Amino acid sequence: MDVAIVIPSYKVRDHILAVISRVGPVVNRIYVVDDRCPQGSGTLVAERCRDPRVVVLFHTENQGVGGAMITGYRRALADGADVVVKLDGDGQMDPELIPNFLSPIERGVADYTKGNRFYAIENLEGMPLVRVLGNTALSFVNKLSSGYWNVMDPTNGYTAIHASALSALPLAKIEKRYFFESDMLFRLNTVRAVVRDVPMRSVYGDEKSNLSVLKVLRDFPTKYLGRFFKRLFYSYILRDVNVCSIQVAAGVPMVVFGSIFGAYHWYLSALTNSTAPTGTIMLAVLPVIVGVQLLLAAVSFDVTNIPHQPLQESLGSGASTKPLRIPPQKVAND
Repeated sequence: MDVAIVIPSYKVRDHILAVISRVGPVVNRIYVVDDRCPQGSGTLVAERCRDPRVVVLFHTENQGVGGAMITGYRRALADGADVVVKLDGDGQMDPELIPNFLSPIERGVADYTKGNRFYAIENLEGMPLVRVLGNTALSFVNKLSSGYWNVMDPTNGYTAIHASALSALPLAKIEKRYFFESDMLFRLNTVRAVVRDVPMRSVYGDEKSNLSVLKVLRDFPTKYLGRFFKRLFYSYILRDVNVCSIQVAAGVPMVVFGSIFGAYHWYLSALTNSTAPTGTIMLAVLPVIVGVQLLLAAVSFDVTNIPHQPLQESLGSGASTKPLRIPPQKVAND
């Protein structure tokens, strides 16, 4: 397969050349996208890197990691890539793991692979505690939002995607800033792409993250909530009406009615200092109990409703399906 790498380049001047030098010959092309980097990292690569696979693309305005990736994705598709890998330029992602991300796609069992630092406890060595707790919470919220209950570590940006899945995505609509990785999972679910986790170890050195905890707490909750309701509409109303659709349609009104009815009569009882009749209590409690049971059943259905048939199998992309082969030429790096 023709494998391309996209490296978003923003404030990674001290690491970018070392990262490129470690990319193995299994990769055919390397796209470095300078996202209006104040350090001129793209210019540094263009001037000093001698790897013939490298192409440097420049943004005139900063668009964020998602914007840089979309630019790289479009160029890779135009150049006929079969698989596109996302590799950060700060050295936190080991390029030697690239074959691990390509393998499930090459074998036809996945359209999109992503790193998972939580697969083994020892893989978390060196990860700050606040990141462990934050990623754990975000992982659960992302499962609910994206529908991929089988994946963990949603903010992990080490990914690979098959051209068939990439071509099916509305690239212009994908989030361009730090919500990019989570939004990718939501968009992939809307086209029913198969996603698989790849175990990897976290690597932290002297690099600095551009993502602040405050920004996550401020922006991510509303974005996740919006994607959740969109996914429900796409999956259980627009694309298909099934038992989960009925469970949600019946469960939500029951819980809302029972809660409001019960709260109102509780207020009246407190106001008049009287006890509500047994029938009134049952009329409040029963809809809530039944509604909650229906919603739990809907969640159970949703957990098992993850995509299983890869798009590269059902749609194809016009891309080669030949096994991965290492190009014979030697690669020189500066």
